[in-house]
Amino acid sequence: MNAAAPVIETLGLVKDFGRTRALDGLDLSVAAGEIHGFLGPNGAGKSTTLRILLGLIRPTTGTVRVLGMDPWGDPVSTHRDIAYVPGDVSLWPNLSGGEVIDLLTGLRGGADETLRRELIEEFEFDPRKKARTYSKGNRQKVALIAAFSRPARLYLLDEPSAGLDPVMDAVFRRQIERVSRDGATVLLSSHILSEVEQLCDRITIIRSGKAVESGTLGELRHLKRTHFRVTGLAEPAQLAALPGTHGISINGASAEFDADAADLGAVLAGIAEPGISGLSVAPPSLESLFLRHYSDRNDSEVR
Repeated sequence: MNAAAPVIETLGLVKDFGRTRALDGLDLSVAAGEIHGFLGPNGAGKSTTLRILLGLIRPTTGTVRVLGMDPWGDPVSTHRDIAYVPGDVSLWPNLSGGEVIDLLTGLRGGADETLRRELIEEFEFDPRKKARTYSKGNRQKVALIAAFSRPARLYLLDEPSAGLDPVMDAVFRRQIERVSRDGATVLLSSHILSEVEQLCDRITIIRSGKAVESGTLGELRHLKRTHFRVTGLAEPAQLAALPGTHGISINGASAEFDADAADLGAVLAGIAEPGISGLSVAPPSLESLFLRHYSDRNDSEVR
């Protein structure tokens, strides 16, 4: 694979299940070495995309390349360098957790025993118990330990921290940072927006099977509105005359409002008064960026 080529690239990806269209021309590009957040409401097509990237299902139309290969045409070669963690982990009930970890890592050539021991300790996991006795969080730990016990070039993670408590979620985040430092590429699908905001270099938001936003968090913030809170305005009602202002709320000499990125200069000049006693400016959070696309819940429920 060319060093400059994306680790993951889909072009015009379409997937139909009968009359239901799960993916509708999805374009996705994930560069080598980046942690890429993959966001969308339930039914947006995230899990369908990951299954196609794994070669588990075939797209209806469109092209997909993973590590320079076609995952449907050559799944064995592709899977050697991929670690996958689903959000809903099912285990062989009569095997111990340790046996399941060994079975899963064996499919990729076996675990690094030092890493395996360290991960079991960090995740506070008992590998001797039968899988049928594990809670959801412990089942998730099995998949995470198996994924991180052997280095991979690409980590495909579908709600990987589901069921983890905050302490274990912090362990998970440290492991993501570790594999990223080692040069791996990560595609992270998660509903925990703080997790994505902390970890990810770039983000793609999909809705109804299409990418609706893609870029760094800074780039996405630049496209959206900034929130202002101002106190001490002589004539707060005049804010309405400033270009790009929205949602103005006035309380005496104080006001709150949002401003378009393109008009920030004019807004700042317009509120520059000698009597201003307080000013706070907040860039849009990932949550606000995401909820802009999440608010319309008319999507079909296709995962």
